[in-house]
Amino acid sequence: MPLQQIAKVLKSNGTDGGLLVGFRDIDPEDISLGEPVFIYFDGLPVPFFISSLTRRGNSRAVVHLNDVSSLEDAEELVGQSIWVDWEEGEGDEEGLGDLVGWTLAGAGRITGFLDIPANPCLEVETKNGTSVLVPFHEDLILSADPDARMLEMEIPDGLLDL
Repeated sequence: MPLQQIAKVLKSNGTDGGLLVGFRDIDPEDISLGEPVFIYFDGLPVPFFISSLTRRGNSRAVVHLNDVSSLEDAEELVGQSIWVDWEEGEGDEEGLGDLVGWTLAGAGRITGFLDIPANPCLEVETKNGTSVLVPFHEDLILSADPDARMLEMEIPDGLLDL
Protein backbone atom coordinates (compact mmCIF):
# COMPACT_ATOMS: atom_id res chain seq x y z
CA MET A 1 0.00 0.00 0.00
CA PRO A 2 1.79 3.16 -1.18
CA LEU A 3 1.15 5.99 1.26
CA GLN A 4 1.66 9.69 0.67
CA GLN A 5 2.28 12.19 3.45
CA ILE A 6 -0.31 14.95 3.32
CA ALA A 7 -0.18 16.65 6.70
CA LYS A 8 1.44 17.01 10.10
CA VAL A 9 -0.23 17.30 13.50
CA LEU A 10 0.89 20.71 14.78
CA LYS A 11 -0.74 20.72 18.22
CA SER A 12 -3.75 19.58 20.19
CA ASN A 13 -6.84 21.77 20.08
CA GLY A 14 -9.27 21.73 22.99
CA THR A 15 -9.91 18.95 25.47
CA ASP A 16 -12.05 16.72 23.24
CA GLY A 17 -9.21 15.24 21.13
CA GLY A 18 -9.11 17.96 18.49
CA LEU A 19 -5.92 18.33 16.45
CA LEU A 20 -4.62 21.39 14.61
CA VAL A 21 -3.25 19.92 11.38
CA GLY A 22 -1.09 21.59 8.73
CA PHE A 23 -1.65 20.24 5.22
CA ARG A 24 0.92 19.97 2.41
CA ASP A 25 0.13 20.31 -1.28
CA ILE A 26 -3.52 19.44 -0.70
CA ASP A 27 -6.59 21.45 0.15
CA PRO A 28 -8.07 20.22 3.46
CA GLU A 29 -11.48 20.07 1.81
CA ASP A 30 -10.16 17.55 -0.75
CA ILE A 31 -9.75 14.93 1.99
CA SER A 32 -12.25 12.09 1.62
CA LEU A 33 -13.90 11.57 5.00
CA GLY A 34 -14.93 8.06 3.93
CA GLU A 35 -11.33 6.90 3.50
CA PRO A 36 -8.90 6.31 6.36
CA VAL A 37 -5.81 8.35 7.05
CA PHE A 38 -2.77 6.70 8.57
CA ILE A 39 -0.36 7.58 11.38
CA TYR A 40 2.74 5.47 11.93
CA PHE A 41 3.28 3.81 15.31
CA ASP A 42 6.29 1.52 15.82
CA GLY A 43 6.94 1.59 12.07
CA LEU A 44 3.43 0.43 11.12
CA PRO A 45 0.64 2.55 9.59
CA VAL A 46 -2.42 2.67 11.86
CA PRO A 47 -5.70 3.71 10.19
CA PHE A 48 -7.93 6.46 11.58
CA PHE A 49 -11.12 7.91 10.17
CA ILE A 50 -11.77 11.64 10.26
CA SER A 51 -15.00 12.33 12.11
CA SER A 52 -14.87 16.11 11.48
CA LEU A 53 -12.68 18.64 9.75
CA THR A 54 -13.02 22.41 10.23
CA ARG A 55 -10.86 24.56 8.00
CA ARG A 56 -8.59 27.18 9.64
CA GLY A 57 -7.02 29.32 6.91
CA ASN A 58 -5.62 28.00 3.63
CA SER A 59 -3.55 25.05 4.76
CA ARG A 60 -4.71 24.23 8.29
CA ALA A 61 -7.71 22.57 9.83
CA VAL A 62 -8.98 21.35 13.18
CA VAL A 63 -9.44 17.62 12.76
CA HIS A 64 -11.16 15.09 14.99
CA LEU A 65 -10.21 11.45 14.47
CA ASN A 66 -12.30 8.50 15.61
CA ASP A 67 -10.86 6.98 18.80
CA VAL A 68 -9.04 10.22 19.70
CA SER A 69 -11.38 11.74 22.26
CA SER A 70 -9.26 13.37 24.96
CA LEU A 71 -6.50 15.91 25.35
CA GLU A 72 -4.14 13.09 26.39
CA ASP A 73 -4.91 11.10 23.21
CA ALA A 74 -4.39 14.20 21.07
CA GLU A 75 -1.08 15.09 22.75
CA GLU A 76 0.31 11.66 21.78
CA LEU A 77 -0.21 12.55 18.11
CA VAL A 78 1.45 15.99 18.15
CA GLY A 79 4.34 16.04 15.68
CA GLN A 80 3.17 12.94 13.82
CA SER A 81 2.73 12.90 10.05
CA ILE A 82 -0.60 12.00 8.50
CA TRP A 83 -0.59 9.78 5.43
CA VAL A 84 -3.20 8.66 2.89
CA ASP A 85 -3.36 5.67 0.60
CA TRP A 86 -1.96 6.91 -2.68
CA GLU A 87 -3.85 5.49 -5.66
CA GLU A 88 -2.17 5.12 -9.03
CA GLY A 89 -2.71 8.27 -11.05
CA GLU A 90 -3.10 10.54 -8.04
CA GLY A 91 -0.47 12.97 -6.85
CA ASP A 92 2.35 14.18 -9.02
CA GLU A 93 2.16 13.43 -12.72
CA GLU A 94 5.46 11.63 -12.96
CA GLY A 95 4.76 9.17 -10.13
CA LEU A 96 7.62 10.49 -8.02
CA GLY A 97 5.60 9.76 -4.89
CA ASP A 98 6.43 6.13 -5.65
CA LEU A 99 9.87 6.86 -4.16
CA VAL A 100 8.30 7.02 -0.68
CA GLY A 101 9.66 4.03 1.23
CA TRP A 102 12.84 3.85 -0.85
CA THR A 103 16.26 4.37 0.70
CA LEU A 104 18.34 7.38 -0.28
CA ALA A 105 21.91 6.07 -0.18
CA GLY A 106 23.99 7.66 2.55
CA ALA A 107 21.03 9.60 3.93
CA GLY A 108 18.08 7.48 5.10
CA ARG A 109 14.50 6.51 4.27
CA ILE A 110 12.41 8.62 1.87
CA THR A 111 9.20 9.48 3.75
CA GLY A 112 7.59 12.00 1.42
CA PHE A 113 7.69 13.91 -1.83
CA LEU A 114 6.91 17.62 -1.94
CA ASP A 115 6.05 18.91 -5.39
CA ILE A 116 7.15 22.48 -4.74
CA PRO A 117 6.98 24.47 -8.00
CA ALA A 118 10.48 24.78 -9.51
CA ASN A 119 11.97 23.00 -6.46
CA PRO A 120 10.61 19.48 -5.87
CA CYS A 121 12.06 17.89 -2.73
CA LEU A 122 12.30 14.48 -1.14
CA GLU A 123 11.58 14.34 2.57
CA VAL A 124 14.13 12.00 4.11
CA GLU A 125 14.25 10.60 7.64
CA THR A 126 17.96 10.46 8.39
CA LYS A 127 19.71 7.76 10.36
CA ASN A 128 19.78 10.01 13.44
CA GLY A 129 15.99 10.40 13.32
CA THR A 130 15.75 13.93 11.96
CA SER A 131 13.81 14.84 8.84
CA VAL A 132 15.45 16.84 6.02
CA LEU A 133 14.36 18.01 2.61
CA VAL A 134 16.63 17.03 -0.26
CA PRO A 135 16.28 18.89 -3.57
CA PHE A 136 15.16 16.45 -6.25
CA HIS A 137 16.44 17.10 -9.75
CA GLU A 138 17.35 14.66 -12.48
CA ASP A 139 20.87 16.12 -12.71
CA LEU A 140 21.51 15.03 -9.09
CA ILE A 141 20.48 11.39 -9.61
CA LEU A 142 23.44 9.03 -9.89
CA SER A 143 21.48 5.74 -10.00
CA ALA A 144 18.13 4.20 -9.14
CA ASP A 145 17.52 0.51 -8.41
CA PRO A 146 13.78 -0.28 -8.35
CA ASP A 147 14.38 -3.89 -7.24
CA ALA A 148 16.38 -2.80 -4.19
CA ARG A 149 14.28 0.40 -3.83
CA MET A 150 17.54 2.33 -3.56
CA LEU A 151 18.19 5.82 -4.93
CA GLU A 152 21.67 7.26 -5.14
CA MET A 153 21.99 11.02 -5.50
CA GLU A 154 24.64 13.69 -5.34
CA ILE A 155 23.56 15.41 -2.12
CA PRO A 156 24.81 18.97 -1.58
CA ASP A 157 27.54 19.17 1.06
CA GLY A 158 26.29 19.90 4.57
CA LEU A 159 22.62 19.31 3.75
CA LEU A 160 22.31 16.26 5.99
CA ASP A 161 24.05 18.08 8.85
CA LEU A 162 21.20 20.59 9.31
